[in-house]
Amino acid sequence: MQANSCISDRHRVLLTHAHPDHVQGAAELRRRTGAEILIHEADRPWLEAGRVPAHGRSGALGRLIDRLPKLHWTPVAADGTVADGELVEGAGGLRVLHTPGHTPGHIVLLHEPTRTLLTGDAVFHRGALALGPAALASDPELRPGSLAKLPRDLATVAFAHGTQLTQSDMPAFYQFVDRLPASS
Repeated sequence: MQANSCISDRHRVLLTHAHPDHVQGAAELRRRTGAEILIHEADRPWLEAGRVPAHGRSGALGRLIDRLPKLHWTPVAADGTVADGELVEGAGGLRVLHTPGHTPGHIVLLHEPTRTLLTGDAVFHRGALALGPAALASDPELRPGSLAKLPRDLATVAFAHGTQLTQSDMPAFYQFVDRLPASS
Protein backbone atom coordinates (compact mmCIF):
# COMPACT_ATOMS: atom_id res chain seq x y z
CA MET A 1 0.00 0.00 0.00
CA GLN A 2 1.37 3.42 -0.95
CA ALA A 3 1.56 6.19 1.59
CA ASN A 4 -0.71 9.15 0.93
CA SER A 5 1.12 11.86 -0.93
CA CYS A 6 0.75 15.57 -0.40
CA ILE A 7 -1.10 17.63 -2.98
CA SER A 8 2.01 19.76 -3.25
CA ASP A 9 5.53 19.74 -1.93
CA ARG A 10 5.06 23.35 -0.95
CA HIS A 11 2.40 24.58 1.45
CA ARG A 12 1.67 28.26 1.93
CA VAL A 13 -0.81 30.17 4.02
CA LEU A 14 -1.64 33.59 2.65
CA LEU A 15 -3.12 35.81 5.35
CA THR A 16 -5.47 38.62 4.35
CA HIS A 17 -4.54 40.63 7.43
CA ALA A 18 -3.24 40.44 10.99
CA HIS A 19 -6.32 40.40 13.21
CA PRO A 20 -6.77 37.68 15.83
CA ASP A 21 -9.64 35.85 14.15
CA HIS A 22 -7.49 35.46 11.03
CA VAL A 23 -4.05 34.66 12.47
CA GLN A 24 -4.45 32.95 15.85
CA GLY A 25 -3.92 29.50 14.32
CA ALA A 26 -1.01 30.44 12.03
CA ALA A 27 1.79 29.27 14.35
CA GLU A 28 0.11 25.91 14.96
CA LEU A 29 -0.67 25.47 11.28
CA ARG A 30 2.98 26.06 10.45
CA ARG A 31 4.07 23.64 13.17
CA ARG A 32 1.77 20.87 11.94
CA THR A 33 2.29 21.29 8.20
CA GLY A 34 5.53 23.19 7.69
CA ALA A 35 3.59 25.77 5.70
CA GLU A 36 5.14 29.07 4.78
CA ILE A 37 3.26 32.08 6.15
CA LEU A 38 2.81 35.05 3.81
CA ILE A 39 1.30 38.47 4.56
CA HIS A 40 1.42 42.01 3.21
CA GLU A 41 4.49 43.92 4.44
CA ALA A 42 2.37 46.53 6.26
CA ASP A 43 0.81 43.87 8.54
CA ARG A 44 3.99 41.89 9.07
CA PRO A 45 5.00 43.73 12.29
CA TRP A 46 1.58 42.98 13.81
CA LEU A 47 1.81 39.28 12.91
CA GLU A 48 5.28 39.04 14.38
CA ALA A 49 4.31 40.94 17.56
CA GLY A 50 1.40 38.61 18.30
CA ARG A 51 -1.16 41.37 18.68
CA VAL A 52 -2.75 44.42 17.15
CA PRO A 53 -0.71 47.43 18.34
CA ALA A 54 -2.28 50.18 20.43
CA HIS A 55 -2.52 52.44 17.35
CA GLY A 56 -4.00 49.66 15.21
CA ARG A 57 -7.66 50.50 15.70
CA SER A 58 -9.38 53.81 15.05
CA GLY A 59 -11.85 53.56 17.92
CA ALA A 60 -11.54 53.38 21.70
CA LEU A 61 -13.59 50.16 21.84
CA GLY A 62 -11.26 48.47 19.37
CA ARG A 63 -8.19 49.58 21.32
CA LEU A 64 -9.76 48.34 24.54
CA ILE A 65 -10.59 44.86 23.27
CA ASP A 66 -7.12 44.46 21.77
CA ARG A 67 -5.69 44.64 25.29
CA LEU A 68 -7.45 41.38 26.17
CA PRO A 69 -4.94 38.48 26.22
CA LYS A 70 -7.52 36.24 24.51
CA LEU A 71 -7.16 38.42 21.41
CA HIS A 72 -3.38 38.02 21.24
CA TRP A 73 -1.74 35.18 19.33
CA THR A 74 1.53 33.30 19.24
CA PRO A 75 3.91 35.61 17.37
CA VAL A 76 4.70 34.30 13.90
CA ALA A 77 7.65 35.33 11.77
CA ALA A 78 6.40 35.70 8.22
CA ASP A 79 8.31 33.67 5.66
CA GLY A 80 7.60 36.29 3.04
CA THR A 81 5.39 39.15 2.00
CA VAL A 82 3.06 39.86 -0.88
CA ALA A 83 2.42 43.14 -2.66
CA ASP A 84 -0.37 44.79 -4.60
CA GLY A 85 -0.81 43.32 -8.05
CA GLU A 86 1.42 40.32 -7.36
CA LEU A 87 0.47 37.01 -8.91
CA VAL A 88 1.18 34.39 -6.23
CA GLU A 89 3.58 31.82 -7.64
CA GLY A 90 2.15 28.33 -7.96
CA ALA A 91 -1.30 29.40 -6.77
CA GLY A 92 -3.11 28.90 -10.06
CA GLY A 93 -3.81 32.52 -10.93
CA LEU A 94 -4.24 34.11 -7.49
CA ARG A 95 -3.72 37.88 -7.66
CA VAL A 96 -3.09 40.08 -4.57
CA LEU A 97 -5.03 43.36 -4.34
CA HIS A 98 -3.95 45.68 -1.51
CA THR A 99 -7.05 47.11 0.19
CA PRO A 100 -5.88 49.12 3.22
CA GLY A 101 -8.30 50.48 5.75
CA HIS A 102 -9.35 47.49 7.85
CA THR A 103 -5.61 47.12 8.56
CA PRO A 104 -2.69 48.85 6.84
CA GLY A 105 -1.81 45.68 4.95
CA HIS A 106 -5.23 44.21 4.30
CA ILE A 107 -5.46 42.34 1.00
CA VAL A 108 -8.17 40.69 -1.03
CA LEU A 109 -7.37 37.81 -3.34
CA LEU A 110 -8.63 37.45 -6.88
CA HIS A 111 -8.59 34.00 -8.44
CA GLU A 112 -8.30 35.19 -12.02
CA PRO A 113 -9.29 31.99 -13.86
CA THR A 114 -12.67 31.82 -12.11
CA ARG A 115 -13.07 35.57 -11.38
CA THR A 116 -13.61 34.73 -7.69
CA LEU A 117 -12.80 37.41 -5.12
CA LEU A 118 -11.89 36.46 -1.55
CA THR A 119 -12.57 39.60 0.47
CA GLY A 120 -11.06 38.86 3.87
CA ASP A 121 -12.58 41.59 6.04
CA ALA A 122 -12.81 44.29 3.35
CA VAL A 123 -16.57 43.61 3.17
CA PHE A 124 -18.91 41.59 5.39
CA HIS A 125 -22.05 39.80 4.21
CA ARG A 126 -24.19 38.80 7.18
CA GLY A 127 -27.60 39.20 5.62
CA ALA A 128 -26.60 42.51 4.07
CA LEU A 129 -23.40 43.87 2.59
CA ALA A 130 -21.51 46.09 5.03
CA LEU A 131 -18.13 47.36 6.04
CA GLY A 132 -16.96 46.12 9.41
CA PRO A 133 -17.28 48.42 12.42
CA ALA A 134 -15.16 51.54 12.00
CA ALA A 135 -13.83 51.22 15.56
CA LEU A 136 -12.21 47.90 14.62
CA ALA A 137 -10.50 49.28 11.49
CA SER A 138 -7.11 50.95 11.49
CA ASP A 139 -8.18 53.71 9.08
CA PRO A 140 -11.86 53.42 8.13
CA GLU A 141 -11.71 56.35 5.70
CA LEU A 142 -9.41 54.36 3.38
CA ARG A 143 -11.90 51.53 2.88
CA PRO A 144 -14.13 53.09 0.18
CA GLY A 145 -11.16 53.99 -2.00
CA SER A 146 -9.68 50.53 -1.57
CA LEU A 147 -12.93 48.88 -2.63
CA ALA A 148 -13.39 51.20 -5.60
CA LYS A 149 -10.30 49.56 -7.15
CA LEU A 150 -11.89 46.09 -7.23
CA PRO A 151 -12.54 44.54 -10.64
CA ARG A 152 -16.03 44.76 -12.18
CA ASP A 153 -16.09 41.40 -13.92
CA LEU A 154 -16.49 39.04 -10.98
CA ALA A 155 -18.36 35.75 -11.00
CA THR A 156 -18.25 35.09 -7.24
CA VAL A 157 -17.43 37.07 -4.11
CA ALA A 158 -16.57 35.11 -0.96
CA PHE A 159 -16.38 36.66 2.51
CA ALA A 160 -14.51 35.79 5.69
CA HIS A 161 -17.69 36.83 7.50
CA GLY A 162 -20.82 35.88 5.62
CA THR A 163 -22.27 33.99 2.71
CA GLN A 164 -20.90 34.18 -0.81
CA LEU A 165 -22.42 36.07 -3.70
CA THR A 166 -22.61 34.63 -7.20
CA GLN A 167 -23.13 36.00 -10.71
CA SER A 168 -26.73 37.14 -10.26
CA ASP A 169 -25.71 39.01 -7.06
CA MET A 170 -22.90 41.01 -8.64
CA PRO A 171 -24.99 44.10 -9.51
CA ALA A 172 -25.91 44.45 -5.83
CA PHE A 173 -22.25 44.09 -4.83
CA TYR A 174 -21.15 46.80 -7.27
CA GLN A 175 -24.00 49.08 -6.15
CA PHE A 176 -22.87 48.63 -2.54
CA VAL A 177 -19.30 49.62 -3.44
CA ASP A 178 -20.48 52.57 -5.53
CA ARG A 179 -22.64 53.93 -2.67
CA LEU A 180 -19.75 54.05 -0.20
CA PRO A 181 -18.82 57.62 0.77
CA ALA A 182 -15.72 58.98 -0.92
CA SER A 183 -12.64 59.18 1.28
CA SER A 184 -11.92 62.56 2.79
